[in-house]
Amino acid sequence: EVQLQASGGGSVQAGGSLRLSCAASGFTFDEKAIGWFRRAPGKEREGISCISRYPGDTFYSDSVRGRFTMTSDNAKNSVYLQMNNLKTEDTAHYYCAAASGPACHGNPHWDFGQGTQVTVSS
Repeated sequence: EVQLQASGGGSVQAGGSLRLSCAASGFTFDEKAIGWFRRAPGKEREGISCISRYPGDTFYSDSVRGRFTMTSDNAKNSVYLQMNNLKTEDTAHYYCAAASGPACHGNPHWDFGQGTQVTVSS
């Protein structure tokens, strides 16, 4: 059973930083693309970052590119999201998810884990 648990959320002032972690289990970690998503109040869920396998490319949405960095530690079955220069519009519930295959694109099925809340105040 695919299981993912995000952690590291919290409250921070605009311009600050947070680092989210996602611990994964129940599947071969380096064979599935892993993504970070977020859902802000009243908005659709947004995919913000993804690491694909074979090759290990990393993708970012326009809304976070240049501020957020996603990394993967295969030895720990974990991915991380370093979030710098946070803005009030980054306030959302953040989730990590495992794709059905190694690619971020091509409309894979995503298995989502429990999320973590990030609140950015002005």
